[in-house]
Amino acid sequence: MKLSFHQSNLPFEYPFTISNGRTKTHQPALIVSLELGPFRGFGEAPAIVYYGVTVEKMMETLESKKAMVEKFALTEPERYWHYLHHLFPNDPFLVCALDMAAWDLFGQMKNKPLYELWNTKWENTPVTDYTIGIDTIEKMVEKMKAKPWPVYKIKLGTDEDIAIVEALRKHTGATLRIDANAGWTTEEALQKIPQLAALGVEFIEQPLAKDNWDGMKVLFERSPLPLFADESCVFEQDVKKCFQHFHGINIKLTKCSGITPAARMIREARALGMQVMMGSMNESTIGSAAIAHFLPQLDHIDVDGPLLLKEDLATGLRFADDGNVFVSGKPGLGITLL
Repeated sequence: MKLSFHQSNLPFEYPFTISNGRTKTHQPALIVSLELGPFRGFGEAPAIVYYGVTVEKMMETLESKKAMVEKFALTEPERYWHYLHHLFPNDPFLVCALDMAAWDLFGQMKNKPLYELWNTKWENTPVTDYTIGIDTIEKMVEKMKAKPWPVYKIKLGTDEDIAIVEALRKHTGATLRIDANAGWTTEEALQKIPQLAALGVEFIEQPLAKDNWDGMKVLFERSPLPLFADESCVFEQDVKKCFQHFHGINIKLTKCSGITPAARMIREARALGMQVMMGSMNESTIGSAAIAHFLPQLDHIDVDGPLLLKEDLATGLRFADDGNVFVSGKPGLGITLL
């Protein structure tokens, strides 16, 4: 195989703010490609400061072991993931990008889109939400009005959380989901969740700090709304920890280290009777297409990266006005680079 990689830095439509005042105007990402004969697969790993990941560091690490990445004989993406996992044991974001490119390449070699490789049918797929980042109440209402959508994910974790949702609810009958990004204390969550339930909120994502398991046990027993783990469920070993603390998990391909472990996490969550969501980390259509191929296996999805970014790197995903997402049906990820 031949490996190549570069950095992208796509601008957001609006500055993107979540709890604790974390704001960004662009999404830097590592873009990789694996080439074998006439086929070329692509992968993407957004850099997230919260996890101490930069594109520069990923590129430096990748360059240092480029020859070892290229020498593997790709017969099964799962075997390649295990190889990469041991080659880069402390770099799940980097492993994700390579794993994604390997699956894209493998799908092209087999002449099948990924969802067909996984023996799933394109039916009963959930609609994606559209994220409204933290801002002034007026600006959040303005963002929502500018993008009519059937399901919104609202970022919270402020002193005005209830007022924000009340204001948004006055202007829409759409489904509302809340992502607190670990921004609440247990006491705050116990106060806010019943009020949010009364405002017609569907579920709450990551209400408490990722390691506040005692608090989550209390919320799990008392919350009138389903609770989904995000920061508390990063890797495969976290799924069992979330059992009976959350009603579901939100899997991020980038954080868990790729498509291969994500598939295992879905199976484990299902065995435990938990709901499964898959989420975006503001990927372009490259990474978002990888997420979208899991749609037939999910209860909920947040794959709005291409909707939040001003520019894109590829085509191959279609977003319908009713929130449904469609892959191209072409082999692998089914994308074409712009």
